[in-house]
Amino acid sequence: MDPLVDELKHLIIKHLNLEDVEPASVTATEPLFGGGLGLDSVDALELVMLMETTYGAKIESSESGRKAFATLGSLATFVQGNRKK
Repeated sequence: MDPLVDELKHLIIKHLNLEDVEPASVTATEPLFGGGLGLDSVDALELVMLMETTYGAKIESSESGRKAFATLGSLATFVQGNRKK
């Protein structure tokens, strides 16, 4: 799972233009929203689209989105279980 976490770090930082964030400073357990990376609702919409277009992993409901986007680790787990090969 660690390679996927690293891949997601770089993808999120690049796609959301988080210029002041270094991948090494982001841990798999820190919150993506409301702290940690400090992402907001607009970022959430972009992440939903990014997960669909990059991995084919669809967020089906707001509840599954909250669980998937809780931390970088939970996002990696979601992608691993829902990606289209």
